Amino acid sequence: MDTFADVPTTTLADVLSRENVMDLGIRPLTATSPRLAGPAFTVRCPPGDNLMVHAAIYRAGPGSVIVVDTGGDVDFAVAGGNVMAVAQRHGVAGLVVDGVIRDLAEARDAGFPVYARGNVPIPGTKNAIGAHNAPVRCGGVTVHAGDIVVADEEGIVVVPAARRDEVFTTARAKLAKDEAETLDEWERAHRARIDKALAEFGFEG
Repeated sequence: MDTFADVPTTTLADVLSRENVMDLGIRPLTATSPRLAGPAFTVRCPPGDNLMVHAAIYRAGPGSVIVVDTGGDVDFAVAGGNVMAVAQRHGVAGLVVDGVIRDLAEARDAGFPVYARGNVPIPGTKNAIGAHNAPVRCGGVTVHAGDIVVADEEGIVVVPAARRDEVFTTARAKLAKDEAETLDEWERAHRARIDKALAEFGFEG
């Protein structure tokens, strides 16, 4: 357990809060193994335009996760097969889009991790400037450049950069504790806790 890629999003969600977890509409469109994890390279695109995503694939550092705020657009794809292939070639770890992509089969065949609201065949235009590495909203979460994005089949969690070490240490300790506990031990503790809660609420049955 040396990196955030070794920590499930369920464990991170246990030690963070709801505001750090993206909504369920952004889902994995390609393989989720290995778990996607890396610092955010944030992109803001005006609805219907994808110029800033096309520029980001040459600017995002190796290991980064490109996080895209489309302003709520789900009518035009912000990335296609070649864009995702070049991003992968340059070492980008994956793509998280509050919007849609296209050429899904190409990304899937390449094993490039993509999380988005879906896919459509219509490409966006390249006529508008947005922003790179500015705060964005993605899946209901405010994401800053450098925040750690962790995504797997359970969901997407954003770890604030300023809390990176604290969250990692706490999550790793919790995961180790959970993995060391047998199901019998868990059941005994769980039943006692549930019975206590029921009694406090006056439940009889």
